[in-house]
Amino acid sequence: MKGGAKTATGRKPAPRSKRPTRPGFQEELRLHSDGLTLVAGVDEVGRGPLAGPVMAGAVILPGDWLKRRRRRLTPKRKADPRDLLNDSKKLTAAQREAVYEVITETALAWSVGVCSADYIDEVGIVAATRRAMCEAVRGLAPQPKALLVDAVELTEPGLAVKSIIRGDALCGSIAAASIVAKVARDRLMAEMHERYPAYGFDRNKGYATAEHLRSLRERGPCEIHRRRFEPIRSQLLQPKLV
Repeated sequence: MKGGAKTATGRKPAPRSKRPTRPGFQEELRLHSDGLTLVAGVDEVGRGPLAGPVMAGAVILPGDWLKRRRRRLTPKRKADPRDLLNDSKKLTAAQREAVYEVITETALAWSVGVCSADYIDEVGIVAATRRAMCEAVRGLAPQPKALLVDAVELTEPGLAVKSIIRGDALCGSIAAASIVAKVARDRLMAEMHERYPAYGFDRNKGYATAEHLRSLRERGPCEIHRRRFEPIRSQLLQPKLV
């Protein structure tokens, strides 16, 4: 329908609801109004790669983050890194680094939880993800009163927990956690590149790029590869020619 087009009932169709283009702080402010003033956002990164750990970030942002009015980003205005806050996947590496620095300097608390490739192979990626999230939460000081978690159903004794689908795109504290986790993991994989330069971890961060898969075929897995993930699992099960 265009312009003033009407439905069969003669009424104009109701406008479509629009999802927010950037995460806000409605969930945090609602919890604050209920007396839960220490609210942590929690998110993970690294569930899908073939190599490296799964990591989770947990962040408690202060009230001035939650209540400030975020400005529109324009070419003429010098960006405040807080105005860039968004799902980490929607930011460039340079933008993530800039926001990461401000988050870690101004947050009431922030923490990162890590589960290694060996642990992922032992218990599976879902259980490892939950453990990394719990480690991140338990590393916060002060401890939060409530958690806002991206998609994963998490249980922490004594804490109010809400899981939000697409939370990193909708909720500011979860977006902050996603940035902390992403930057921390990217930095770790850059360090792993120094130890295992043949796999291009500084570029692919352990994900299954064509370059990475070619290196796996030629060299086999290294110490930080996930041996229960395909195609590594099938490759290791192939009989060796003698």
